[in-house]
This record gives sequence, C-alpha cells and structure tokens, in this order.
Amino acid sequence: MGSQIKLNVLGISYSQTQSGAYALVLAEEDGERRIPIIIGGFEAQAIAIQLEGLKPPRPLTHDLFLSFATAFNITITEINIYKLEEGVFYSQLICEDGKNQMTVDARTSDAIALALRFRCSIYTTEEIMAKSGIVIDIEPESKGKQPAGASGFFTDPAPGTRRPGDELHDFSVSELKEMLQDAIKNENYERASDIRDEISRRSKKS
Repeated sequence: MGSQIKLNVLGISYSQTQSGAYALVLAEEDGERRIPIIIGGFEAQAIAIQLEGLKPPRPLTHDLFLSFATAFNITITEINIYKLEEGVFYSQLICEDGKNQMTVDARTSDAIALALRFRCSIYTTEEIMAKSGIVIDIEPESKGKQPAGASGFFTDPAPGTRRPGDELHDFSVSELKEMLQDAIKNENYERASDIRDEISRRSKKS
C-alpha cells in the first residue's frame, strides 16, 4: 500500500470548474501539498455542518450512521484513501467493535464526513499524493492553517463575481444571529454557513 501520509481537512471552496459543485481540500499534515476533491452540494453540506459546529435539529444521514454505530459499539478508527482511478478517489473505513477489525468501502466524501464525526485520522498513500497533490493557498487573506471548526471555510470565488451571502453586509450582528438560528431551524445549512461566515468576519474586524 506504500507509505501512509496523514491528511487534515483544510476546508471547502466553491468549485471554479463545475457549477453547483464544491472542492473539498485535504492537506498533508507534514507538508505543503493539497488534494482537491470535487464533491456535490449534499456532501459539502454534511462536511460543512461538522466543520462549523452547527447542530441540526434532526440527525442527518452521517449523524445517524454515528449513532447507529455507537449503539452497537462499533467505531471507525481511521480512513484510508487508497486508490485514484480516472479522477475518482476510493476510500475505506477501518472499523472495530472491540474484537474484530473490518474494512468497508465508502465514497471519499462520505468517508471524510464520517471521519469528522468519529474524530479519526485520514490517510492516503505517497503514490496518490504524488499523482494528485498540488501546492495551493485557498486562504489568500490569512496566513497559516485554518483549524477544523473555524468559521469562514468557504473561500471566496474569482474576483468580480458575487457569492451567496453578499447581501448580509446590510444586517446588524444581532439580526445575523437571529437569522442564523432561523436558518438552522429550517435546516438551510448552506445559508447558515454564509451567515456564520459574515458574523465571523465582523468579529475579526471588531
């Protein structure tokens, strides 16, 4: 399988190449290379909610998976992104129930959403990193890594384009906080993320 490289979730950016898609960016822990993985809106939402620390009023699919596994004393100990074929990343969940270890195939977007919930490590091989790893900076305004759970993980699109949430500048912080609670209550998590980002930007300026 080659040497294992530990990865961290750096964030999610709007895809510049595919409309309605997002790029999940994974970063090697001891290096500068990044792996961008194109994922859909639903998968981006599942990862974004966990990164942002948002609490949905009802369990989403990955939250249900965590509850179900916990009820039967099964945990995911690590995620392996083990194959890259024709632009598709293949992943495995390494699971344990206290006695046996099992390997389960999963889509990489699902695997990452679960890794965040089970708080387990994510690994890939040097071969995959050499093939797909690039050196990029998805946070032009900040230096250093953005920790998982920090607000503002959606990076800005190309200059001159308007991104969702731009109209939020017109509201006060107290209004934004009220809107955030409404968005979570209505399970509009993409909107909630935009509002959370705006509140975060305001707090950094103050």
